[in-house]
Amino acid sequence: MAKRILLVNKFYYSRGGAEIVVINLRDMLTSLGYEVGIFTMDYGGNLHEPGIFTAPEVSFKGSFGQKLRFASRTLGGAGLKTSFMQAFNQFAPDVVHLHNVHSYLSPAMAQWAHGRGARVVWTLHDYKLLCPAYSCLNHGRPCEKCYTAKWHVLAERCFKQSAAASALAWVEAHRWNRGWIERNVDAFVCPSQFMRGQMLKGGFSEGKLHVVCNFIDPVKAAELEKNSQVAKEDYYSYIGRLSEEKGVATLLKAASTLPYKLKVAGDGPLMAQFRRQYADNPNIEFLGQLNAVQVSSLQRKARFVVQPSECYENNPLSVIESLCAGTPVIGARIGGIPELITPGCGLTYAMGNAHELASCITEMMEHGSRYDNQAIAAEASERFSAKAHFAKLKPLYFPE
Repeated sequence: MAKRILLVNKFYYSRGGAEIVVINLRDMLTSLGYEVGIFTMDYGGNLHEPGIFTAPEVSFKGSFGQKLRFASRTLGGAGLKTSFMQAFNQFAPDVVHLHNVHSYLSPAMAQWAHGRGARVVWTLHDYKLLCPAYSCLNHGRPCEKCYTAKWHVLAERCFKQSAAASALAWVEAHRWNRGWIERNVDAFVCPSQFMRGQMLKGGFSEGKLHVVCNFIDPVKAAELEKNSQVAKEDYYSYIGRLSEEKGVATLLKAASTLPYKLKVAGDGPLMAQFRRQYADNPNIEFLGQLNAVQVSSLQRKARFVVQPSECYENNPLSVIESLCAGTPVIGARIGGIPELITPGCGLTYAMGNAHELASCITEMMEHGSRYDNQAIAAEASERFSAKAHFAKLKPLYFPE
């Protein structure tokens, strides 16, 4: 009989990196002959496929009663246990693989699954187990205060700049503390060495932390590698959210001093400000929000892309996909970004240093012919393949 794996994530559609990983993982595991189920929150935007189990929807928005129900869910209430145990009993998984489960679902599922004898694996897409505000950002700057003392989220009010939201985040962190989590989780998947290092700083056991990089869907990987043969055009690009922690201000400061074309794709709270600030610069073009096809085209035709983040990026798919398309990357030396940019596929610079970034941009524009786009794509497609991913994941599912 095929082994059964239940993947758990609070949403099940292409909402962000974690959801894309879950969708790709289901396809990969199914292709390998495993029986795969999905447990998620009941949400109208979710994909409709066989084998999906749901918990009742909750929302922080709306009436006071709805907010109380949301708060209850973070601690495992609001109908979650009944829904999860029904799914568990019906599907009878050998492995329960948690992904993003805080807030709309709950870490309580780890205890329920572990108590019924399933192996529990948890992929860490963000820093929630270390930082109650998820991001390790304190008013826009990297912060590690809560790694060892969660009360800082209350003192700083750094979760949504709200006392109420920060208080709820503290209660959640206190309830699902490190000791409780480690007792109920058999293995943590850290998509980057950086994430593993941060978890060690937070006191988590070394033996439970395993580095398994994200992977690209095989069909998409083949298409990206094929597109690496497309001729590059005379521009470089940024693709992502226009917000403070993403370092776009540093990128634009550097770009404004250079004679090279920058195409910026994405939207966010700083869009209007940036459009006004650089309205007279002919070398900076704001494209707004693009669809997946447009992003792919922009990515593969660019001379290179820039990842200027000033926050603890974990294992960004945008960098992985760029490399699989044969497009070099300039990345800030922060978080898991430098791990992805191996020699011959890009450059790194000191985070927040516009002068050093400008030098890297100039180097890439003037001497980009040194980069072998097809070789970059071939190496990345193997490194970030589903096969390489599962070779490391399988022993965590089924240890000998």
